[in-house]
Amino acid sequence: MNRPIRAVAIFCGLLILSLLLRANWLQSVQAPQLATDQKNRRVQIEQFAAPRGNIIVGGQPVTGSKEVQGTDFKYKRTYVNGPLYAPVTGYASQAQGMTLLEKTFDGILTGKDERLAFQQFADVVTGEGRRAGSVVTTIEPKAQKAAYQGLTDLEGARGAVVALDPRTGKVLALVSAPSFDPSEFAGGTLDESDRFVALTKDKRKPLANRALRETYPPGSTFKILTAAAALEHGVVNDIDAATDADSPYPLPQSQNKIGSEAGNAVCGKASLKTAMQHSCNNVFLDAAAELGPEKLRETAEKFGFNEDVYSSAFGDLLATKSLYPENLDKPGTALTGMGQGSLTSTPMQMAMVTAALANDGKLMQPYIIDEIRDPDLSVLQKTQPVEMSQAVSASTAQKVQQMMEFTAAKGSAQRAQIDGITVGGKTGTAQRGVDVAKEVPYGWFVSYGKKQDGTSVAVAVFIDPTDMHISRKDISGGRLGAPIARSVMQAILQQ
Repeated sequence: MNRPIRAVAIFCGLLILSLLLRANWLQSVQAPQLATDQKNRRVQIEQFAAPRGNIIVGGQPVTGSKEVQGTDFKYKRTYVNGPLYAPVTGYASQAQGMTLLEKTFDGILTGKDERLAFQQFADVVTGEGRRAGSVVTTIEPKAQKAAYQGLTDLEGARGAVVALDPRTGKVLALVSAPSFDPSEFAGGTLDESDRFVALTKDKRKPLANRALRETYPPGSTFKILTAAAALEHGVVNDIDAATDADSPYPLPQSQNKIGSEAGNAVCGKASLKTAMQHSCNNVFLDAAAELGPEKLRETAEKFGFNEDVYSSAFGDLLATKSLYPENLDKPGTALTGMGQGSLTSTPMQMAMVTAALANDGKLMQPYIIDEIRDPDLSVLQKTQPVEMSQAVSASTAQKVQQMMEFTAAKGSAQRAQIDGITVGGKTGTAQRGVDVAKEVPYGWFVSYGKKQDGTSVAVAVFIDPTDMHISRKDISGGRLGAPIARSVMQAILQQ
């Protein structure tokens, strides 16, 4: 064999060897990944080859499946009260993929989870076909409806509501507005794809989950955490004693002075309790400055700030990180005391802060799935409450409760009062943007309600009034958010 032919033979041999190696690599190493890749059409066809299991709210399914014709996908997902529950269920779309609970529990809802392996085998033997499991949420329908109705009644409002059981961490309501109906794009037609594209381009961001995935300056609702930190670290010992905080307050290392809506006569050297009642900025700015960035951040982190996600043992609840920044200077630290500056929070985070304070300082892990069931409705797994941290001592938490309850009784949170229920609350108006005079502020409200038998609920309400036809002076957490929080608390506590 001459040299050119030998070279060609060797080259061809190497090509064949590389093809064999590549084929074996695909079959032995990459096969599992490719077999489950969402871009693999066979995977999608399999996902929609049988009716999906249901997501349950209040004992009733809020999802379903509908058989369709003329496509590779045999079934498509349907939703009951889609816009109401979309921030909980997410969506399962033939064309757009899956989100939230639909994605997290796809294995259970398609019947392919390994925990259903014996059931799958039995179904094959009996010829029943693949059957799916179901997931049962902790959502209370009356509370969810009250929260959604409250937000949608504020024409043009964008916002979110989160309600938690302080003792267990159960998510009782999770609402984001404006919302969307997942049924509108659950299939794979062009019309459905066009509807999804229109939602992505809508400036009001209906697909955004404001309760979990969007962060905002928390404004004066953060003052409950500042008060807890000041008491915990001994900066303030007596909530009724006068402070040294002047009003307007001279911001450290700055020529700026920050006033309060209640006025200098009320807020000047006010006690912590009076400052909470009237939301006096100066007292909380001064408390934060005295605490310093390390102690205030330490307390914030015990309440859940700077954590990547919040999730139960099922991994069912993911939230964007709420930030208490590091390396703050003195003016930056002071501003965080009133919930401004570079501080950001999700509504879920502020609900967690409120719940922990209502629970004598004990922060419970939020969770939204109560249990997972197999196709025969037997319980495969049930969530057990988990303590995240003792954020502050019980005595500190109880002092903050006294101030919040006084604020609800005789201060800025009076619109949340409920006869026969112990209510604590705090309003918040958060400035945003560089030019705060031009940007409309956010409205916040946090509260808790307790019955004598120990039943309780903590609520956080967030409102973005950008598209509302409302004057700037009417934008406040007490005016806009408190009635919503009140209706949610009533739905839980007055059933």
